[in-house]
Amino acid sequence: MKIPEILIVETVHQPGSLASVLQVIADAGLAIEHLNALRRDQGRTLWEITLEMDEEADRSLYERIGALPTARFIGKSDRVFNRHRGGKIRTVASMPINTQQILRDLYTPGVARVCLAIQKDPQAAREFTALARTVAIVTNGTAVLGLGSIGALAGLPVMEGKAALFAETVGINGVPILLNETEPERVCAAVMAIESSFGAIQLEDFAAPECFAIEQTLQARLAKPVLHDDQHGTAVVALAALINATRFAGRDLTADTVGQVGLGAAGTGIVRLLRAYGVKRILGTDRNAQAVARLEAQGGEGVTLEALMQRSDVVIATTGVKGLIRPEWVRRGQVILALSNPDPEIEPLAARERGAAFAADGKGINNVLAFPGLFKGALEANARAFTDAMLMAAARAIAGLAHGDELVPDPLDKQVHEQIAAAVRRAAH
Repeated sequence: MKIPEILIVETVHQPGSLASVLQVIADAGLAIEHLNALRRDQGRTLWEITLEMDEEADRSLYERIGALPTARFIGKSDRVFNRHRGGKIRTVASMPINTQQILRDLYTPGVARVCLAIQKDPQAAREFTALARTVAIVTNGTAVLGLGSIGALAGLPVMEGKAALFAETVGINGVPILLNETEPERVCAAVMAIESSFGAIQLEDFAAPECFAIEQTLQARLAKPVLHDDQHGTAVVALAALINATRFAGRDLTADTVGQVGLGAAGTGIVRLLRAYGVKRILGTDRNAQAVARLEAQGGEGVTLEALMQRSDVVIATTGVKGLIRPEWVRRGQVILALSNPDPEIEPLAARERGAAFAADGKGINNVLAFPGLFKGALEANARAFTDAMLMAAARAIAGLAHGDELVPDPLDKQVHEQIAAAVRRAAH
């Protein structure tokens, strides 16, 4: 899989010196993700060059850069680690605590009045605590990104990332909860034991098929929103992208044949939401026979990968298998979303070169566009559960907020998330 490597390179400040470094990188078959000048002094510039390199990439390019007459390879940057150092989230007070009176009101003895009020009316907790703005982000680390079952502790940086995005985009408190448990009933028991602390539960990076039983059990037992983001957050953004892609191509998504490659958590969630949206013909393929059986129980048809590529107008892939879709299988006019991160099943450029009408990968079609607004809207509506109407409202809002020929809008635009939350809140009501 591709992992960012950040090179520190010094060049002489003269025409062509940086270009020679970039040519070495291009000759190695690598693309530059980011280029930044760190500083310039005494006729030399220090550059930070971010590349995405997999294990097979030729590391001899470091020596070739160092051999250039106007450049010097300094080493690798710790930028990614530095941005994680000490964690990405923290708990802060919502108001200054700078007088004895404020201290006595917020803590003892004043807090006792609020405790007794909540004891008398549990709904008061939504007004007088952070409950209605707090989400548990729960994982057992069995299906983390493209890394697989690496354990809950190793998945903590992802959970902190989710929490940081909640805070930055919609002002919600996300609290990572790590469970060293894989048996579904015991996972559910652990969540039930702590659920009173949270207004909603986000399940994250649970492997299939256990994730389905865990989500369904918690949804049945809890009178608060529970959502497995790998299923439904991904499905919402995929639906939003397909609404725009098929509109650009002059087609009706509900009349198209959709092929789902990979029927794990994300693939199953996408199929379920597409069926709810009105898509009638769905083909699917997976090496797991039980996964194909789940698809057929939802009204889909299990086929081979080659048959799916031949028969589908729209292809969605969520397998985690780099390069699974061969360019020669692409049919002219197809819409292809290869959503596995960090390496897609087919590179969008390769798909477009073979005639795809639209093609995108998981870097652009990402559930970061969905989960902040979904949870904020559900919490503000005091919803007892997520409904298909809420998920589809989020998808339509995302699609409608894209500009020009974009499939989806910029996830860094905070107004996008607020408008998604408003759409979800209206649908909940």
